Amino acid sequence: MLFLCLFVFLSLTTQAQKKNDKIEYRIHPATSSIKVDGIPDERAWAEAQLATDFYQVLPMDTSKAFVKTEVKMTYDDKNLYVLFINYDYAPGPYMVESLKRDFAFGKNDNDLLFIDTFDDQTNGFTFGANAHGAQWDGLLYNGSAANLSWENKWTSEVKYDDDKWIWEAAIPFKTLRYKKGITRWGVNFSRLDLKTTEKSAWAPVPRQFPTASLAYCASLVWDQPPPAAGSNISIIPYVLGGISANQEAKTPTKLRGDIGFDAKIGLTSSLNLDLTVNPDFSQVEVDQQQTNLDRFELLFPERRQFFLENGDLFANFGYQNIRPFFSRRIGLNAPINFGARLSGKLNKDWRIGFMDMQTGKNDIGIPAQNFGVIALQRRMFARSNIAVIFVNKETLNYSKVSDEVIKQTNLTPFNRNIGIEYNLASKNNDWTGKFLYLNSFGPDTKNNDAVLAGNILYTSKKWVTGLQVEQVGNTYSAEVGYVPRINYSKLNPQAAYLFFPKAGGSVLSHGPQIIFTHYFTKDFSEETENEKFIGYKVNFRKTNTLLVWAAHNYVKLLNDFDPTNYAGAKLLKGSEHQWNSFGFDYASKPQALLTYLISTRYGGYYANGIRLRLNGDIGYRFQPYVAITLSANYNHLAFKEDPVLPKELINKQYNLWLIGPKIDVTFTNKLFLTNFVQFNNQNNNFNINTRLQWRYSPASDLFLVYTDNYFSDTFRVRNRSLVVKFTYWWNV
Repeated sequence: MLFLCLFVFLSLTTQAQKKNDKIEYRIHPATSSIKVDGIPDERAWAEAQLATDFYQVLPMDTSKAFVKTEVKMTYDDKNLYVLFINYDYAPGPYMVESLKRDFAFGKNDNDLLFIDTFDDQTNGFTFGANAHGAQWDGLLYNGSAANLSWENKWTSEVKYDDDKWIWEAAIPFKTLRYKKGITRWGVNFSRLDLKTTEKSAWAPVPRQFPTASLAYCASLVWDQPPPAAGSNISIIPYVLGGISANQEAKTPTKLRGDIGFDAKIGLTSSLNLDLTVNPDFSQVEVDQQQTNLDRFELLFPERRQFFLENGDLFANFGYQNIRPFFSRRIGLNAPINFGARLSGKLNKDWRIGFMDMQTGKNDIGIPAQNFGVIALQRRMFARSNIAVIFVNKETLNYSKVSDEVIKQTNLTPFNRNIGIEYNLASKNNDWTGKFLYLNSFGPDTKNNDAVLAGNILYTSKKWVTGLQVEQVGNTYSAEVGYVPRINYSKLNPQAAYLFFPKAGGSVLSHGPQIIFTHYFTKDFSEETENEKFIGYKVNFRKTNTLLVWAAHNYVKLLNDFDPTNYAGAKLLKGSEHQWNSFGFDYASKPQALLTYLISTRYGGYYANGIRLRLNGDIGYRFQPYVAITLSANYNHLAFKEDPVLPKELINKQYNLWLIGPKIDVTFTNKLFLTNFVQFNNQNNNFNINTRLQWRYSPASDLFLVYTDNYFSDTFRVRNRSLVVKFTYWWNV
C-alpha cells in the first residue's frame, strides 16, 4: 500500500507538459516526387524545414554538439520521408560493424529516428541506418526500450560525399500505427559519431537516459492530419523444403515440405489483426547458450516475428522473473497449428492485446492445447499506466491422456492467471516503478496462489537509487509464464553514485554501487538467501568501462541441488552455504576494429568449494563485410571434504567450457551469411548453425539454414537438418 500511495503521489506531481514539447518540427507535404537514393536533389527537400543545432548527450550533455548534423522530413500520400546529412568533424573512415540489419548501436556510426505516433511518451517506432547503409528498425516500449526483432516494410539508401554521409528513407504509412486525425506526434533525431565518441540528439536528452527516451521527444507538427493508410492488408506466405536426420534417436532420415502464411490486417490505422496458419520459425537465429550453475531455469528471449508487435502488452507484464505470460512456452514441444492476435491502440489512452494460439498433439502424447491471453492498458496521468491481464492454458481431451504421461509431464487440464499492475513513469523519466498483483487458478487452487510485488527507482545524473519488494505464494503457478521460483519474499535495495572529474581527462565519470538482495520465507520469518554486492565503476571518455566488485553470498537450500548441473550428485535440502567472491569486468572502446570484453570471478562456492569463472568476448571486423567474434566462458569448480558434500563430489574438480565463435559475412545490405558454432561440455553438445539470408525485396526473404549437433565428448553426430525457406510480403 505504501508503494501504491507513493506512485500516485509521484504521478500527480508530474503531470506538466513534457520537457521538449515546445521544440517543434513542422512537416509539410512534399512539393515534388522523391527518389530514395541518398541524393537530396529534389525540390521537396530544398523546401522542407531544416532541423540542426543538435545537443550533445555523451560524453557530456552541457553543450551543443561539435559534429554537425542536419535533418529534414516530408511526406506524400503513401510515405513518410526522412533525410539525415551527417557532416564529418574528424578525418578517417566511418566505423561500422557490418552491413547486417539491426546492428549493435555502440559499434556503428549511425543515425536514428524516433517517432511517438500517439504522443503518449510510452510507445513508438525507431528507424535508422549505419554509415554503410545497414538498416535498423524496432518497436519502442516502456518509454525508451527498443525491440529490434520487429521488422516491417520500408526502404532507405546511404551515399557519401567528400565531407559527409547522407541517409534517406521512405517509411510507408502502412508500416506505422497512429490514430486517424492526430496532428501532433513526438519525434527526435539521434546521431552517434564514433570518431569523436559523440552521441547527440536534436531535442536534448540528459546523459543518463538513452536518446530513445520518448519523454524527451520534440513535437512533430503536421499541417494536416497524416494521410490514412488506406487498405492495409498484407499476406506473407512461405514455402519450405528440408531434410533431417536424428542419429541419436536412430530414426529414419525425413524429408520435409511445408507451406503456411501470416496475415496482417489493419483494422484501423492503430489497431492490427495478425493471423498465422501453420507457422514455421526455422530461420530464427539460434539462442546463445549459457553455462547454467544456477538453481533455476534460464531465460531466453523471444525472437519469433508473430509474437513481437505490441508484444510488450503481454511480455512486460510483471518482472523478468515474475512473468505470467512468456510466449516461448507456446509451441515449445508441439507444432502451432494456427493463431490470431489483435493488438494496438484504441485511442491515445487505451491499448488492447488479445491472442489465441492452438497447438497440435506432440510426440510424447500431450494432446492439443489452447493458449489465450488478453491485456488491457490505460494511460494514467502524464506517462504512467494501469494494466490488467488474463492468461489461459487449456488442455483439450485431457480425460483421454494416460496417467503415465500426466505423471511424466505434470500435465494439468487448465491453468489461469489474472493480474493488475500500475506502471509509474514520471514526466522526465527520473522516477520509474511498478506495483503488481497476480493470482493463479488451477484444478487445485488454494488461497496462497497470489503474487504481490513493487519497485521504485530514482535516476539522476549522479544518483541511481531504488528498492524492490516481492512476495510469491507457495502454490503460485504460471504454466504459460516464467516464474522460476515460488514461495518466497524478496527485499532488494540498491544505490549508485557518480563523480565527474574535471573536463579533459581520460575518465568521464566513476563511482560506487551497492546492491543487496535478500530472500525470505513468504512470511519473512526466516532468511533463506542473500547477496551483498559492492562495486566501483569507471566510465572512460572513449566509452570503455571498468567495474571492480566484491560480494558475499549465503544460501539455505530449499531443494536438493547439483552445484555442477552436470555430475548428478546433489547437496541436500536444508544445507547451508556461504562464501565470498570478487572480480572485475572490462569492456573495450567499441569504435576500435578489435573489441573485447573480459569478465572474471574468483572465490568460494557451495560446500566450501572454489569457483573460478573467466568470461571473454573478442571481436574483429573487416568492415563493412566481415565481423568475427569469439565468446568463451570457462568455469573451474573444485570441491574438498565437507560434511554436506555427497561422496561423489569429494576431492573432485570440474572444468566447464562454453565456446562460441561466430562469423557474420554481409556481402551487401541484402545478402547475409552467419555461421555460429557452440561447444558446451556441460550439456554435452557441439552445435553448428549456418544461415544464408537473401532479402530480395523489402521484408521478403530466401533462407538456407543448416544445423548440426554432435556430442561434445566424442563428436559423434546427434542430429542434423537442412532447410530452404522462401517468404514473400504481399500488400493486397
